[in-house]
Amino acid sequence: MPEQPSTPGPRLADLTTLRLGGPAGRYVAATTPEELAQAVAVADAAGEAVLVLGGGSNLVVADEGFPGTVVHATGGGVRVELAAEGSVGGSVDGSVEVTVAAGEDWDGFVARAVAEGWAGVEALSGIPGTVGATPVQNVGAYGQEVAQTIARVRVWDRTLRGERTFTGAECRFGYRHSRFKADRYDAWGSRHVVLEVTFRFAPPVGGPGEHAASAPVAYAELARTLGVEVGQRAPLGEVRAAVLGLRRGKGMVLDAADHDTWSAGSFFTNPFVEPDRVPAGAPSYPQPDGRVKTSAAWLIEHAGFAKGHGLDRPGARVSLSTKHTLALTNRGGASTADLLDLAREVREGVRAAFGIELVNEPVTVGCAL
Repeated sequence: MPEQPSTPGPRLADLTTLRLGGPAGRYVAATTPEELAQAVAVADAAGEAVLVLGGGSNLVVADEGFPGTVVHATGGGVRVELAAEGSVGGSVDGSVEVTVAAGEDWDGFVARAVAEGWAGVEALSGIPGTVGATPVQNVGAYGQEVAQTIARVRVWDRTLRGERTFTGAECRFGYRHSRFKADRYDAWGSRHVVLEVTFRFAPPVGGPGEHAASAPVAYAELARTLGVEVGQRAPLGEVRAAVLGLRRGKGMVLDAADHDTWSAGSFFTNPFVEPDRVPAGAPSYPQPDGRVKTSAAWLIEHAGFAKGHGLDRPGARVSLSTKHTLALTNRGGASTADLLDLAREVREGVRAAFGIELVNEPVTVGCAL
């Protein structure tokens, strides 16, 4: 395969949902998994720093930009096959395996899954970004996470300089975590570049297409919106519509006209702490290791940071979202330095109030919180 052409780098502010970040040194567009692997391999062989970019929805890039090569994964296609395992009475049971290229739009894939009657990702509707990013963070929302449906992940291993395939169990998924996040190649990126992700879906139940039953609804707010009990099911189309409505109400569905969506989504992860460290009145979700998960949004609000915090300052260029305290937003004309100052203010305020350290969820490139 001939080497892909590169161009002088664009501003990363034009490729990220925060609309922040300086220029890339070099830019390569990769439209297939093969092109993605090749572009990374060529840059690695040349000793260049590499930043693999998808939808740019989970990145905070320095104002100085990125000095190396940005490889931008876009598209690549979807393949649907009957699952090779799982038969009933000698006949295939109807499960399907859907292999999606890393550069495909995540919400576009979710919309197709709902239309096809594939249950298990419907509560992840409206999340920006590409499919390749989802196993890295073990993306989750409203009681679902991609670990529940991922069967395999095919990657380019930058250390071994070859392709590898990991089963779902081998991905070492945790809360907003995976081996792809943990195993670093260098300061800029992961050892493993996701090329494609294979999801496994059981046969539709209860009706065709979007009328098929969802996975059991696991999140109380979503269950209330749907008018069902936690653990019950609802039509896939209704679950997707409800999730999109909830996300829009929190400024979590991209809209160029709404500065509340000029963000990286939830900026801080929910902390895991010992039970005796949870503040009185804060949400508390017991974990298998004896710790509890509490709410970063609750901690932020009760440390004195209300929705829209920062907007009252003269010439405000960053603030907490007016709809959701977990999102840090660019109000127009902001710099990455502005955003990080706000993030530090919130983090330090929560630490002072409760002694709990918040950890950023977005990946920082050339900067640090």
